Amino acid sequence: AVSCPVALSVAAILASPLYLFWFLVDPVDFEAFLMTQLNNLDLDLAQELGDFPEDDLDVVFTPKECRTLQPSMPEDGVELDSHVKDCVQTYIREWLIVNRNLVLFLVFLQAGPQQVPAVEEASRATLACSDLELRSLQPDPRLEHLLRHVSAEEFERLSEEARRTNRHPELLALYPSVDEEDAVEIRPVPDRPKEHLGNRILVKLQTLKFDIEIEPLFACIALYDIKERKKISENFHCDLNSESLRGFLRSHTPSIDLSTQARSAVFSVTYPSPDIYLVIKIEKVLQQGEIGDCAEPYMVLKEGEAGKTKEKIEKLKAQAESFCQRLGKYRMPFAWIPISLTNFFNVSTLEREIQEAEGLNGTCLTFLRQNDSSVGLEDSYPTSNFKPTSLSLGTFFKQEGDRLSDEDLYKFLADFKRSSSLQRRIKTLPGTLKVEISPAPENIGYCLTPELLPLKPFSENRNRPHKEILEFPIREVYVPHTIYRNLLYVYPQRLNFANRLSSGRNITIKIQFMCGEDPSCAMPVIFGKSSGPEFVQEIYTAITYHNKSPDFYEEVKIKLPAKLTEKHHLLFTFYHISCQPKQGASVETLLGYSWLPILLNDRLQTGHYSLPVALDKLPLHYSIHSPETPPIKWVEGHKGVFIVEVQAVSSVHTQDNHLEKFFTLCHSLESQVTFPIRMMDQKITEASLEHELKLSIICLNSSRLEPLVLFLHLVLDKLFQLAVQPMVIAGQTANFSQFAFESVVAIVNSLHNSKELSKDQHGRNCLLASYVYYVFRLPDPQKEVVKPGIVESRYYTFGRTSAVSVGSKLLQSRVISCSNPDITVTQAAADEEVKSIMSSKVRELSQVSEEWYGSKPNNLDFVHFHEELALQMVVSTGMVRESVFKYAWFFFELLIKSMAQYVHNTEKQDNPRRSRFSDRFKDDITTIVSVITSEIESEQAEKINISLAFFLYDLLSLMDRGFVFNLIKHYCNQLSNKLNSLSTLISMRLEFLRILCSHEHYLNLNLFFMTSASAPASPSPSLSSQNSSSCSSFQDHKITGMFDLSAEYRQQHFLTGLLFTELAAALDADIEGCVQRKAVSAILSLLSSHDLDPRCSKKEVKIKIAALYLPLVGIILDSLPQLHDFTGKTFFGKGRTGNPEEEESSGAINQNVALAIAGSQFSVRNSGIPLVSLPYRQSATLGPDTTRNLLICFLWIMKNADQNLIQKWIADLPSMQLNRILDLLFICVSCFEYKVSETRHVVLKSRDVKARLEEALLRGEGARGEMMKRCRIPAGTSYPSGVNENLRWRKEQTQWRQANERQDKTKAELDQEALISGNLATEANLIILDMQENIIQVRNSRVECRDNLLGGVLKVLVNSLGYDQSTTYLTHCFATLRALIAKFGDLLFEEEVEQCADLCQRVLHHCSSSIDITRTQAFRLFLKPVTFFHYNNDNFSRVKMQVTMSLASLVGKSPEFNEEFLRRSLRTILAYAEEDIDMQATPFPIQVEELLCNLNSILSDTVKMREFQEDPEMLMDLMYRIAKGYQTSPDLRLTWLQNMAEKHTKRKCYTEAAMCLVHAAALVAEYLSMLEDRSYLPVGSVSFQNISSNVLEESAVSDDVLSPDEDGICSGRYFSESGLVGLLEQAAELFSTGGLYETVNEVYKIVIPILEAHRDFRKLTLTHSKLQKAFDSIINKGQKRMFGTYFRVGFYGSRFGDLDEQEFVYKEPAITKLPEISHRLEGFYGQCFGEDAVEVIKDSAPVDKSKLDPNKAYIQITFVEPYFDEYEMKDRVTYFEKNFNICRFMYTTPFTMDGRPRGDLSEQYKRNTILTTMHAFPYIKTRINVIQREEFILTPIEVAIEDMRKKTQELTAATNQEPPDAKMLQMVLQGSVGATVNQGPLEVAQVFLAAIPEDPKLYRHHNKLRLCFKEFIMRCGEAVEKNRHLITADQREYHQELKRNYMKLKENLRPMIERKIPELYKPVVKVHSIRESFRNHSFRKYDAQTSSQST
Repeated sequence: AVSCPVALSVAAILASPLYLFWFLVDPVDFEAFLMTQLNNLDLDLAQELGDFPEDDLDVVFTPKECRTLQPSMPEDGVELDSHVKDCVQTYIREWLIVNRNLVLFLVFLQAGPQQVPAVEEASRATLACSDLELRSLQPDPRLEHLLRHVSAEEFERLSEEARRTNRHPELLALYPSVDEEDAVEIRPVPDRPKEHLGNRILVKLQTLKFDIEIEPLFACIALYDIKERKKISENFHCDLNSESLRGFLRSHTPSIDLSTQARSAVFSVTYPSPDIYLVIKIEKVLQQGEIGDCAEPYMVLKEGEAGKTKEKIEKLKAQAESFCQRLGKYRMPFAWIPISLTNFFNVSTLEREIQEAEGLNGTCLTFLRQNDSSVGLEDSYPTSNFKPTSLSLGTFFKQEGDRLSDEDLYKFLADFKRSSSLQRRIKTLPGTLKVEISPAPENIGYCLTPELLPLKPFSENRNRPHKEILEFPIREVYVPHTIYRNLLYVYPQRLNFANRLSSGRNITIKIQFMCGEDPSCAMPVIFGKSSGPEFVQEIYTAITYHNKSPDFYEEVKIKLPAKLTEKHHLLFTFYHISCQPKQGASVETLLGYSWLPILLNDRLQTGHYSLPVALDKLPLHYSIHSPETPPIKWVEGHKGVFIVEVQAVSSVHTQDNHLEKFFTLCHSLESQVTFPIRMMDQKITEASLEHELKLSIICLNSSRLEPLVLFLHLVLDKLFQLAVQPMVIAGQTANFSQFAFESVVAIVNSLHNSKELSKDQHGRNCLLASYVYYVFRLPDPQKEVVKPGIVESRYYTFGRTSAVSVGSKLLQSRVISCSNPDITVTQAAADEEVKSIMSSKVRELSQVSEEWYGSKPNNLDFVHFHEELALQMVVSTGMVRESVFKYAWFFFELLIKSMAQYVHNTEKQDNPRRSRFSDRFKDDITTIVSVITSEIESEQAEKINISLAFFLYDLLSLMDRGFVFNLIKHYCNQLSNKLNSLSTLISMRLEFLRILCSHEHYLNLNLFFMTSASAPASPSPSLSSQNSSSCSSFQDHKITGMFDLSAEYRQQHFLTGLLFTELAAALDADIEGCVQRKAVSAILSLLSSHDLDPRCSKKEVKIKIAALYLPLVGIILDSLPQLHDFTGKTFFGKGRTGNPEEEESSGAINQNVALAIAGSQFSVRNSGIPLVSLPYRQSATLGPDTTRNLLICFLWIMKNADQNLIQKWIADLPSMQLNRILDLLFICVSCFEYKVSETRHVVLKSRDVKARLEEALLRGEGARGEMMKRCRIPAGTSYPSGVNENLRWRKEQTQWRQANERQDKTKAELDQEALISGNLATEANLIILDMQENIIQVRNSRVECRDNLLGGVLKVLVNSLGYDQSTTYLTHCFATLRALIAKFGDLLFEEEVEQCADLCQRVLHHCSSSIDITRTQAFRLFLKPVTFFHYNNDNFSRVKMQVTMSLASLVGKSPEFNEEFLRRSLRTILAYAEEDIDMQATPFPIQVEELLCNLNSILSDTVKMREFQEDPEMLMDLMYRIAKGYQTSPDLRLTWLQNMAEKHTKRKCYTEAAMCLVHAAALVAEYLSMLEDRSYLPVGSVSFQNISSNVLEESAVSDDVLSPDEDGICSGRYFSESGLVGLLEQAAELFSTGGLYETVNEVYKIVIPILEAHRDFRKLTLTHSKLQKAFDSIINKGQKRMFGTYFRVGFYGSRFGDLDEQEFVYKEPAITKLPEISHRLEGFYGQCFGEDAVEVIKDSAPVDKSKLDPNKAYIQITFVEPYFDEYEMKDRVTYFEKNFNICRFMYTTPFTMDGRPRGDLSEQYKRNTILTTMHAFPYIKTRINVIQREEFILTPIEVAIEDMRKKTQELTAATNQEPPDAKMLQMVLQGSVGATVNQGPLEVAQVFLAAIPEDPKLYRHHNKLRLCFKEFIMRCGEAVEKNRHLITADQREYHQELKRNYMKLKENLRPMIERKIPELYKPVVKVHSIRESFRNHSFRKYDAQTSSQST
């Protein structure tokens, strides 16, 4: 096998035959092919898929949505200049949209109730009586004639009819949609350009009053952002006065318009923040006195108080009325109140959202609103998450007369936010303000815009309207203007008259907008305040009493006239207002004037101004000058004493120099103007106009981004007009094409590069996308046309004799020009070409003029936009060219839209496609595609690739399709030459093709109706492979060829051929999985689109479509080795073929098999290049999702293809290929298993519900009915939100989401998912069943069936029964199996023993189903082999044994099955056997009854097992007893041993599981040795003694009890040499997992001779490698292994039943602590008997049962250790040997004679208890009964001897440790010689050695203890010396301390150690006997124990 690196060189690949594909096949000449083949086509079929081959593009005009009842327009009766006209026209004209006539919106509706597979939930009910009589049960209703013999043919026919009815027509409607990541073909429809609205909140003023109501008050509301220090909304004026108070001002308000009576306003906030405040300012009518004086009564008086207070209030009211009548039109500041809006925005997520918003300008947002097709920034913030809130405030802040400016306000608000100290520093007024703040509804009724235009919906019967308040965003908002708006805001800020000696102190400013100098020229364009006229001619600022330098906070809002002249100006008149009435004196005293011209050099003046104030009357013509010039008297000598700010919000005035100049010069060309033109401070003559215009075009991109975006639509329209319209300037034609084009490119570049503007998923700037889609239209030809013959611009006359040659020159020049854009290499090349062809150019122009311009000869010189654009793209150079192709999508979409309009305008829809566009244009398109490839190496490669794909996609609807196909082919070829990475190449081509294949006429483009979908007439529907191989006719070859990716196929079905080639390449190449996933997803999305396309719903259409995809079957079969394995078993290993050699490979398929497969006649690469010649290379395994997607494609083809064709194909297949198909089906079964979602909240438990669902399933309701909606949307109608014109399937438009997308699903959604998932599983499995039926029917000869075919089919069927299935599938599957047994029963039970065993088990499982129909079908199948053997006079014992073993296995492995229903099934079977009259005379009923009794007894064991399901030890004991009961039935004993092994494995008790298998292997060995005497086989169970001494229990009783020759006995698959090897190998694996590596060696000692005898060297290699691994593990892990912890557990109390007074040793996992096992057992038995009834005995002392409570259950748990005699220790050297094959354990109990567990040293006794178990550990159980116990008591001195020996051993070990461990040594030493050690060595010596004992029996003990101390002190000395060598410098003092302690201890012990007992050294005759008696007493055991510890 040849492996390839991941980043495979494409150059190397190009040499391989696979990649010659791209170069070998030319696409069919589509148009010519259609014309010549029209007579042969199935036109009806072609027409099914749309108006083919007609166009499907249509140009429609869609009215703009207008929020207002009437669009915003300039005032009537004014002649507008060109620029304003253009602006207005742009804002009101309709959208021009190029629609596709055929657009399918496939909406996955939320389906109603559908069927769900009845995944059975077994009832938990158990039968109380285990020996229940079978006959006492009521059988299920019987089916008539069930046992009647029916012919196989008739049965097959009926089954097929049933299987084909009520099927889902669309498989992929049930399949989750392809991941959106891959869906590059989704081109989002841009949002419609619309007016920008931020987050909208509705503010309603409900109440505003103070404690006394004496005068009218006026509210003014605005929003302020204190962080940005900016006012962010215009003012909203509101009047909440009562009618009586309003009457005070009646003389000053001649009229009150309804619009001024609003009390609620809609504010908009684009950038929410916690720093935004709603500020309400309150003014009152001017009166005499400071603000504080006027506010005093409000602080001290209260309404309703009697006496003097009431009089005062009346007096004040009278004064107020007087002031109102005299000074009613003047206001003074009074109070204010701030409201924080923090709570009304989601401040927790504010920062993130603001960042998002910064990237979301441009209205192309990801936040979608319901039922809204376009989205603005207002959707980006969750302001709607607050409920309407009513605020009631009771404190107002008094205004400070000297702190009225906005700057002062920001300081106040900042203080207010920080603390409440503001209230202490500023005087407050008591009052009531009630405000309601709520999210503004989407369509608020009866509302006015900032221009006072009524919004839709607008009802006239309302009293007060709402008002929209204009926002002033804190940062730029990049949204193009879409409505006419022309507003001016004037903010007088400060006046300084401090140095003036006049009496002007109460100063107000009258502000007027003048259109001339006469007082009558004041225009009524100023918006009025509350309760007055809508528009006024003048407005007065509020007055601060006695202040010569007042601050102002007024906002004057002006509606600018559309036509402004130099006479328009703002006039400011300054007055002093007399508050006290003086006889004969006027209220107003004139102080001076100032003015500001609106236009300066024809440009709107905005900004901050410091204006001087004139004292004299203004001279004539003052307004045309700035205030600096007239020679009059000024305040302070012409100083700027008046500061004013002017700001405009206008969609007419650009307020940008570059844009102003561009628009002005453009309009000077279009309309009659007089030269020179004045621009800023320069004059432009007619001669310099062309130069200046070119300059202004070039400089456009230098303008600021915000104005450029605001006027984007108009700018682009103008540039495109200039690009195609030659202009006449001074009698000469000027051409601006190149400049205009380059300017467009620069703008496109700027917009894409701006971080503030958003892009869609393809990287397209949203503003440009919206412009192209909605706004762009072909430029109108102007009236002025160039005179024929005057053609100067080379760009206009650029000749193209061969666009291809131009393209090649451009490609050559690019290398130079990119490095230095100034080098004009391309220019020179172009000029050369111009010279060479200039002579022929004029002639060419006249010849083609008619072709170019159609029916408009008078517009000869108006170049067609698409041709000019294509030409400019071709001839562009340098940086321009780079940008053009970097953002090619924009120019491509412009091309498409202009081409569509051109075809529509010139009515060329009916023309042949070849003649619609000129050859030159086609040449340019070819060149563009060539140039694109040169850009493909750039960073933008992926985006360019996608842009080109969409372009060609669109061209397929406009141009000659054969021409487009050639472009596709050339592009793909060039791509191969360009890219070096194979994965990048395939990935890009896949995305490219995926977009093209998403075309709505994809099927017609692939000429799908030309496929030979039906099979040629077959001589016989069931033709065997032998016949077909001999008569390989032309028809056979043709059918086989339909499954090949041949050259003819790829030529005729061009796009599909390309896609399949890419898929094959992706699967074949060793590249990352994402590329393969992309390739498969592309195919799947195509198939999904066919299933969801109503045009494809007819069966005959589906057959044709499926035929188009037949080569995919070959590709899938070739990729079989790469498929993911869903079975969890080895792919071609034991799970599928029973071949154990492949066990090592997991997931990927064995290479040898793959090499054999490689000779497949299905080679994808079959066009004259046989695959065998290619070296096979193991490719990467596919992921589970990719495999699943690939398999669903396979099933889709098998479902929809012509079944006769499939059968004919199967008939021709070689057996090897057929087996591969069966392998594929096997994977499909595992892949499409129905899995109940874990997130489902509610499980359907009711059987009634299940029954109803089953009925639905059987009727075939569901996905098809409600899922799809065919929706033809007529031209011009608006799209639903976000729908794309070439949409196939979009997840966000479906109610059903994939499981991983949302976790918070409702019950209905979860049920819906379960329904759909169940339907998918059912349909997939039925398709698999159809395929198997086809195979059985066609290949039905017994020779073939013997040749593994039957086994393959059965394997797939049995596998399918192992998963959850619906009753629908089970019914049909059981029918197929019955037919199979009827046909091939004898073969099955002879050749496929293993499969039949599995089948029996599966069928029995379904016999226990709670669903009646499943149970009925299962026992029908159960009866089939029984009746088969009866009819065929065969021996019944084999079936009997098989079924019994299957049930035993099922009982052991599957706790979920329901024995109640299984018993009922058995009873029903018995009823059939007894009631059938034909059977009564035969032995059949007796045999059946015998079988059923066996099964019933097994079920009785099951009932017991259920009781102990939660107690693993008790369960294993029961299974052990059951296995023991089958001692004489080896097959069943083996089954139960395997069941036990499986249970142990689940509990991770691997050693016990291995032991179960060793016992099973010993059992097999016993019976093999009876059959044949082979030297290499083990001699029965004796050979296994080294593995375990327990195995001897498997030795057979005797030959006369059981004969292995008897039929049905030892017939299982394990009773063979290979079975024996298999069991032992599994055991070895488990031993290895459990860490018993030494045992692995013993197991393989039995296996190796067998393998050697069979010469199985491969297995031997594997075995020895495993042995090496085991030995390596022993060496590496050594003492680090932990084998298990042992506990003695005693049960006491009658509640335990049989367990009472039983003792066990439990084996627990390593390092299990006593509390853990104690907690587990106490918890379990607490659940059984009640927590209060269970008690754990805390000590290990002997239990006196008489002292226990008889009503309680007691458990005593003690830690025990393995115990060995001295002689055993000689053989048990290693750690493993001391933990293996152990049956004796010891535990120690300390006690004193008075009953206490602990006492003084002289009182402390110890009891050592030794337990012996029935079997040695490890065993096939984890707990073993204790059969013997011995006890030995140690006296206090013996206890002391034991302790001192332990200490000495610890010291020795620490001293001799290698490498030395200083810390450990010091720790042990400290514990030995430390001065403070309690009950330390010194105390022990003082207790026992201080005096010689009186009792002579203790002499020996005394001496032994003395010697222990002697050794101990010696070891201490060694340790101290060792420590001296180990310590570091800083530990010397510590060492000295240790040494001192040691010396002290030694000194203290010396007299006791040296004192000997003289009697011990006298020659006493009876000494020996005494010593012996002591030894017998306890020392033998003690020595053994201590020696074990020392090792």
